[in-house]
Amino acid sequence: MGTRALIVVDVQDDFCEGGALAVSGGNAVARAVTGYLAQHADRYAVVVATRDWHAPLPDTNDGHFAVGAEPDYVSTWPVHCVAGTPGARYHPDLRLPERTVHVRKGQGRQDYSGFEGEVVGAGGTPLAGVLAEAGVTDVDVVGLATDHCVAATASDARAAGLAATVLLDLTAAVALPTTLHAVARLSQRGVALTTSDAPA
Repeated sequence: MGTRALIVVDVQDDFCEGGALAVSGGNAVARAVTGYLAQHADRYAVVVATRDWHAPLPDTNDGHFAVGAEPDYVSTWPVHCVAGTPGARYHPDLRLPERTVHVRKGQGRQDYSGFEGEVVGAGGTPLAGVLAEAGVTDVDVVGLATDHCVAATASDARAAGLAATVLLDLTAAVALPTTLHAVARLSQRGVALTTSDAPA
């Protein structure tokens, strides 16, 4: 088995129940990821946590925010996860190790993948570079939402030459049709789809 990293995608208040862009099951994912880390953090050489970290209005973040129109929930969205606001915080039930590598994405742009974001304190080294420096060969991806940022992160991991697995029971999705499409696309790209209780 190669050297593994866990990437926890966007488990933030605005993506969980009661948030500006709530995903049904988000609260449960926060608790489940915390429980998984409590038991399995030692499997991972690196733990990464990503957050949407958008610029405030009037910046639409390159059209990401629907302003003056209804969002389509595919490529335009309600205002969410604005940098420094309560909605951009990690969910309070998410407990991350002190060694976690933090990534902020979507600063004035439409970033979905954690590989598009800025690694905090890395001096401009992208996430792919940080993982390469740590000798990581395999990544497990969990978080929110399955059909958007989780899928984009897993796909980019494969594009970076990493073996990628999505632990589906530690994710939640925006909608079934987009999830089915995303899962099919991930399978075509060689991303493994399994659950957290499957044999390692």
